[in-house]
Amino acid sequence: MENLLEMLREAVELGKVDKKSPYPPQLRDQNGAYELARLALEQGIKPDEILKKALVPAMANVGNKFSRKEIYVPLMLISAKAMGAAMVHLKPFFQSGETKRKGTFIIGTVTGDLHDIGKNLVSMMIEGGGWEVIDLGVDVGPEKFIKAIEDHPAAVVGLSALLTTTMENMRKIVVDIKAKYSEIKILVGGAPVTQEFCNKIGADFYSPDPQGAVNYLNQIVL
Repeated sequence: MENLLEMLREAVELGKVDKKSPYPPQLRDQNGAYELARLALEQGIKPDEILKKALVPAMANVGNKFSRKEIYVPLMLISAKAMGAAMVHLKPFFQSGETKRKGTFIIGTVTGDLHDIGKNLVSMMIEGGGWEVIDLGVDVGPEKFIKAIEDHPAAVVGLSALLTTTMENMRKIVVDIKAKYSEIKILVGGAPVTQEFCNKIGADFYSPDPQGAVNYLNQIVL
């Protein structure tokens, strides 16, 4: 069983989605994340064990490599796709409540900004870290964030912006959320965002890369 989990971890980390996937070349014609996750369940490995011992370590390794600039966005996306293929088999257990997630993370790109690659990377990394992710999409205003918080009162919120022109909208959303839910933790990120800006607008955490956000969330639940 440990060998099967190790194979799954490797498949996710290297981006082997399924058996017919040609990438990476060294795993050609071998089972991918999709098949290995299904086999793990069939052999009686619990969903939370699959998550903790295979998917979470794999995505943490991917995030750390990205932070060290050893890999770049395309390889992160391939690994995230493999993680998503494995999660197809695990999600029913989380949705039924049979298996628990670490928590809920609400994320969206702020009002006036239609960029989503960074947001999607963060979403995938955090889901791979064992969290339920509520992705609100792009061009999201304060009302939509607040409605999502009402539906998930113990959630953590993530705001993304790629344009300097939408940073003011990020500030307004933080202010509006904190005015109604002062205890809610808010993470901010995106190309123009800095630690100084995070402090200035009253957000709780900033990271220049997805793994930093995952590490922060893990500290919250410890």
